[in-house]
Amino acid sequence: MPDDLYQRYQAAHRAYQTHAASCDDGCTRDTPGCPAGQRLRELFVRLQDAYLARQQQRQR
Repeated sequence: MPDDLYQRYQAAHRAYQTHAASCDDGCTRDTPGCPAGQRLRELFVRLQDAYLARQQQRQR
């Protein structure tokens, strides 16, 4: 079964990508240009960092 944290960070990434594709306020694939885009991007980054940190801990 896929890891819940992994699923959450992937869902956050998809949410940001979907937002960026339709945002009229300057969001791009890699750079948020509006408050909603910034919030979604920060959520993705925070979840991804947590997932990667946990993966590193497991490898030790």
